[in-house]
Amino acid sequence: MDPDFDEFLHVQARLLVVALLAPADWGEFGFVRDTVGTSDSALSKQVAALADADYVEVHKTRNRTGRHTHLRLTALGRQTFQRHASALERIVAAAHGPQGA
Repeated sequence: MDPDFDEFLHVQARLLVVALLAPADWGEFGFVRDTVGTSDSALSKQVAALADADYVEVHKTRNRTGRHTHLRLTALGRQTFQRHASALERIVAAAHGPQGA
């Protein structure tokens, strides 16, 4: 197995969340929930696991329009996702065999 492959991050819901957050500075919880296609409780569970692993930072605010939760990748989360994505690319390339074959 590729040493950059991250079993924890490879869980589909977690991978979708970090892939969605990778190009962004911050992502709003509702946007992430709707884009990933999951429920509030299911996303909260995955975000908590990602936050415990220090892959995601959670910022909660409250104003006159209500409560807002924003998410972003930490430096570790961003680095781990990039390494994991590279590992997946190498695995796919190996499955295709040598170039020119």
